[in-house]
Amino acid sequence: MVFRLAFINPARLVRSVSVLVLAVSLAACGGQQEADTGGETDQTDMGAGDDKLALAEPVALTGAGASFPAPIYQRWFQELNSQYPKLQVNYQSVGSGAGVEQFTQGTVDFGASDVAMKDEEIAEVDRGVLMLPMTAGSIVLAYNLEGVEELKLPRDVYVDILLGNITNWNDPAIAAANEGVELPDQSITVIHRSDGSGTTGVFTKHLSAISPEWEEQVGEGKTVEWPTGVGAKGNEGVTAQIQQTDGAIGYVEYGYAKNNDLNFAALENQSGNFVTPSDESASKTLEAVTLPENLRAFISDPEGEESYPIVTYTWLLAYQEYDDPETAKSIEATIEYMLTEGQEIAPELGYVKLPPNVREKVAEAADVISDEYDIEVSE
Repeated sequence: MVFRLAFINPARLVRSVSVLVLAVSLAACGGQQEADTGGETDQTDMGAGDDKLALAEPVALTGAGASFPAPIYQRWFQELNSQYPKLQVNYQSVGSGAGVEQFTQGTVDFGASDVAMKDEEIAEVDRGVLMLPMTAGSIVLAYNLEGVEELKLPRDVYVDILLGNITNWNDPAIAAANEGVELPDQSITVIHRSDGSGTTGVFTKHLSAISPEWEEQVGEGKTVEWPTGVGAKGNEGVTAQIQQTDGAIGYVEYGYAKNNDLNFAALENQSGNFVTPSDESASKTLEAVTLPENLRAFISDPEGEESYPIVTYTWLLAYQEYDDPETAKSIEATIEYMLTEGQEIAPELGYVKLPPNVREKVAEAADVISDEYDIEVSE
């Protein structure tokens, strides 16, 4: 059973997350059905059409940014509308680079990026910036190779493939790590992002961390000059291009690969172990990272024997101040849902649920929005 709070100021989001965690713990233990919160909170189960947001008029929020979280964002916003019929959230998957640009220009109500904004980017936003991790996921190397269902790629090997130094699937370096696998005599086609991408930023940051050659020749960033390969727009485009190209390999978010039945490689981690991307291996990676107070964590080469090597948080970008109280109220409702019920959907779509301590830290940061207004929603 999931408990939800009415919108109560102050520190409403923090209490919402705390009550949810307590409720889940009690349910897991088969214990009591109702948590004792000292009478401070309304533990009402929010069903479809039970609109506690009490908007005077319908509100439409617009957001744009990373394609990495687009599937879960779109699912969340559909579910949110069933709870709050007057609230509609439209999210455009345009890539992290374009999302940050639109957010900075103020043409959207929120943005999204797989790479946290830099200090100089934040300074350009007069209304203040909240960078809120909402979920996390792995970046995988998906491939299209007939007859090869499992593939292991050592660190130096996948770097060399992406540098264009290894160009054929039966190269001795690949074969040595895949004893007993019949690798075809077939050219490798690298598929990479053509747009400004947080996924690219995270991926190239990892490659730079593990390979001096990559760092020197290519480097890291939302856009880079790829040494080889074919470009495609968005995680959606890369996924489609891999599906259509025999012998292809490319980097996409785990959920895209999983939901489109792509094969993906087990990658060698810092400990020398080959780890297959999964919800569990991504969670192991997050456990090895401490989220700082500013909520900007970069996981370039995680420690831990069971850690998958390429995992990232993805951030929702919100303003600290909104001109319209109804918009501010709606943004808070959206964030609350994403941190509570929304987290339970994450594994279904190939994303990682945020740990309880992270959710509470994010909720605390987001409460600055309600501090600007006397936001209270009727019961």
